[in-house]
Amino acid sequence: MLEVHQFPCLYDNYGYLLHDTESGETVCIDTPDADEYLRQAARKGWQITQIWNTHWHPDHAGGNSAIKASTGCRITAPADDAAKIEGSDRVVRHGDIATIGEREAFVIDVGGHTNGHVAYHLPGASIAFVGDSLFALGCGRMFEGTPAQFWTSLTRLKALPSDTMIYCAHEYTASNARFALYADPDNAELQAYAEDIARLRERGLPTVPTKLERELATNPFLRADDPAMQSRWAPANTPGDTVATFAALRAAKDSF
Repeated sequence: MLEVHQFPCLYDNYGYLLHDTESGETVCIDTPDADEYLRQAARKGWQITQIWNTHWHPDHAGGNSAIKASTGCRITAPADDAAKIEGSDRVVRHGDIATIGEREAFVIDVGGHTNGHVAYHLPGASIAFVGDSLFALGCGRMFEGTPAQFWTSLTRLKALPSDTMIYCAHEYTASNARFALYADPDNAELQAYAEDIARLRERGLPTVPTKLERELATNPFLRADDPAMQSRWAPANTPGDTVATFAALRAAKDSF
C-alpha cells in the first residue's frame, strides 16, 4: 500500500511524502522546505530514503542537501536539469523507472517549464506527481521550453488513464480558474468546477490533487486541440493549429 502525505510549505507550495507501508521506504517528491519535510516525516514516524526531483528550481530542489545530510537518502534527478540540482545520485530520462519498495514509477518527459522537467507516474496507484508542468486548471509558466515542446509534454499527461490523480506542486487553482473562465466562458463543466474551487478555498482546503478526467474537460491548456478553443484562440494566420493555440493561451495567461 502507498500513502501520500500532503502538506503546505513555503508560500503556496505543497510538499509530498510518498510512503510504502510494505518496505517502509519514504520518498520526498521535491524538497521546497527541508525543515518542514523532516518535521512531517518525524510526525508520521517515517524514515526518508529517497528524493525524486521533478526539476531544478529552488522551490523544488532547494532542500536536497539538508535532507540528504540528515537522512542519508538517495536523490533521483532529471538528467537535463541535474547539473543544477545538488546531491544527485541518479539521473533519469523519459521512459526510465524509479522504484519505492516493489512499486514502479515511470518517468515522463514533461519539459517546457524547464527543459529537463519530468513527472513520475505510478500506474499501480493511479497517481502522478507532475511538479510545475500541469496544475489544476493551468500549466507551468514556459521559462525554458518552446510551445511545441510543452504541448508535446501535455499530450503525454493527457494520455494517462483518466482516473489518474494529479499531484501538482502549488495552490494556484483559484487564480487559474479565473483565467480558465475567461479563456473558455461557455464551458458548463468548468463553471461547476470553479464553484467547487471557491467553496474549498473559502474553507481553507486544498484543491489538489485533481483527477485527470476533470482536467481534460475543463483545463484550457489541455484543450488546445479542441476546435472550439482553436476557433477562439488560434491566431488568424494559423487557424486550427494546436501549438499556436496553446502558445496564445500561455501568452494570455502570462499577462492576465
